[in-house]
Amino acid sequence: MGAPEYWLPRFLFQRGLGFIYVIAFLIAVNQFKPLLGEHGLSPVPLFVNRVPFRASPSLFYLYPHDSAFMAAAWLGLVLSFIAMAGISDRYGPWLSVAVWGLLWLIYLSFVNVGQTWYGFGWESMLLEAGFFAIFMGSSGTMPRAIPLWIIRWMEFRVMFGAGLIKLRGDPCWKDLTCLNYFSETQPIPNPLSWYSHWAPEWVHKSGVVVNHFVELIVPFGLLLPQPFASVAAILIILFQVILIAGGNLSFLNWLTIVIAIPALDARLLAWLPVHVPPFSPPARLTTYAMVALGLMAAALSIQPTLNMISPNQFMNASFNPLQLVNTYGAFGSVTKTRYEIIVEGTADAVPNAASVWKEYEFKGKPGDPMRRPPQIAPYHLRLDWLMWFAAMGSYEDYPWFLNFTAKLLSGDRDVLGLLRINPFPDSPPKNVRALLYRYQFTTPAEHRQTGAWWKRELMGPWLPALSLDNAAFRRLLQDQGWR
Repeated sequence: MGAPEYWLPRFLFQRGLGFIYVIAFLIAVNQFKPLLGEHGLSPVPLFVNRVPFRASPSLFYLYPHDSAFMAAAWLGLVLSFIAMAGISDRYGPWLSVAVWGLLWLIYLSFVNVGQTWYGFGWESMLLEAGFFAIFMGSSGTMPRAIPLWIIRWMEFRVMFGAGLIKLRGDPCWKDLTCLNYFSETQPIPNPLSWYSHWAPEWVHKSGVVVNHFVELIVPFGLLLPQPFASVAAILIILFQVILIAGGNLSFLNWLTIVIAIPALDARLLAWLPVHVPPFSPPARLTTYAMVALGLMAAALSIQPTLNMISPNQFMNASFNPLQLVNTYGAFGSVTKTRYEIIVEGTADAVPNAASVWKEYEFKGKPGDPMRRPPQIAPYHLRLDWLMWFAAMGSYEDYPWFLNFTAKLLSGDRDVLGLLRINPFPDSPPKNVRALLYRYQFTTPAEHRQTGAWWKRELMGPWLPALSLDNAAFRRLLQDQGWR
């Protein structure tokens, strides 16, 4: 049940997963309190009062308060650095189990109370990979093949599920036109997105063909012996690097690279300046435990596999509250038109035609047409992503937005810290409104002439002007239980 040739792939996988945990907990340190804290946009105390523990188990049911959230986030960040540096694996298997087990448990606690703010596929990906990392062993133990093969099976589901959801989704994946729109309409474009949008038509169509090949054909190589598994892993890694270069998809692509590592042949990694220490063979009890782990993973894989081959495939879903083996998929549909919500405030108590409205600027999402799209990933701006979704509907569909408006009107420092520019640094505005714009990348000629990266067209109001003096607005906030 031991496999010495897996030592280097295990080494790199553990270090890479530690890095992803660092990013995830850094996001929690910076954003969890304003989004989900006691006085956040979607307060955890309200959630735990409405949802039973068995449906969404989390340590925060014991003490749903800001001090616990921040202590857990900082502890998770420290443990992540310990895992990334290899300290957890250097001093014996029990320390390794403890560190990886705590990382999984703490992050599960955040995700299971994170509501819409943590409703992304890469959160459950990290939890699944993090759980099976508990059983990888320390540097001084012989690598165990079963946990690494489970990760290879996970990578297969991530890639193949993404390919299937595209074939069953937007017709543009079949007529090869999806990349005509994707760079412009993705949640948060990056500095190269403008250039990729204006690439020739043949590049866009070729890109879709490559996408189908890498997601639908290549994953089967992960389940084959070497050298086929290594070839598949290398192609997937290169594909993810291209995706990283073209957009800000949080740590999704980075994590997909990490979980491809166990499929690499150790001989390809022999050039690394890493000393492989002597290690002892696994004990018989460990062998039995690994067999039990494999059988558990196989049993939990039944529903995700059935979902994957179903014509009614879910894009991202977990079939158990511990999120151990999940189903994945990304961008089954691609939006063709980009809409953005522009939030504005005014110092006038009673707005009129002469009122001066000032825009709030977000850190990642498009706002000022002159601003080049920034590089954010692998960091994740949760508020900016939810603003992208909100622009596809109305504020009634996103109740957290009313609380966001109230936070701006009250000058909440934690929420304002999520923004790039607060146009009211001295005192909060008297009224806040939101307008809906259509955004498009400027053409190369327009960019040369104006220097702008975007052009925008006002579509109309998205949220009427609201004030804290508005009794109906205050009653609505109270009815929703927000403070």
